[in-house]
Amino acid sequence: METESHPTRQKILENALRLFSEKGYKATTVRDIAADVGIRAGAIYNHFKNKEEILKTLVTQMMDSALTQLFPSGSEALDHTKGKSVLLRLASTFKLIGFDSRNEALFRLMMQELFKNGEIRDLYQEKFYQQNVRELSAIFFKMMQDGMIRSSDPLMLANEFFAPLFFYQMQVLLLKIDGKSTSSAATLFEKHVDWFWEAIRIPGDDRSGTLF
Repeated sequence: METESHPTRQKILENALRLFSEKGYKATTVRDIAADVGIRAGAIYNHFKNKEEILKTLVTQMMDSALTQLFPSGSEALDHTKGKSVLLRLASTFKLIGFDSRNEALFRLMMQELFKNGEIRDLYQEKFYQQNVRELSAIFFKMMQDGMIRSSDPLMLANEFFAPLFFYQMQVLLLKIDGKSTSSAATLFEKHVDWFWEAIRIPGDDRSGTLF
């Protein structure tokens, strides 16, 4: 097998991702991928054992994409004292997934394969959903301790914050597929943050912050 940096291997992955996201994994053949790349079908096997290995590699790449890495780590970790700007940053990251061609393709692939592929289902449940909810709930808990927002169930708040963003992201994707304008849907992300922050903040606390 060639290394991950091999240009042909990378082209196979990128073209396969686009085809999987547009046609579906099952409907895409190795011959389709090879034709799209511009190589013989047999040449695919110089880089991957089969189509399933191509999908598994793309699933691994999902784990390092914006789909699952909404929260920065280390010195870039979100500071809860920034208040509303924390939510704005998360919403912006969520929105940009739909306007980045590769992340959009990964998201489409994930949505298509959720009910067919247990590995992708596990990735969605643990990385895309549960991990992000846990991290945001920890931020909300710190905000409550500092008297920035109303006391409540932080896990429930995290779910309530993310659920509309997921819906808006789906709306943007569907509009793009149909070739329709996404302008109105794109504004919903920031509007959601405005509405949500006003609903949970303690009156008199002005730590809305500015976007990082």
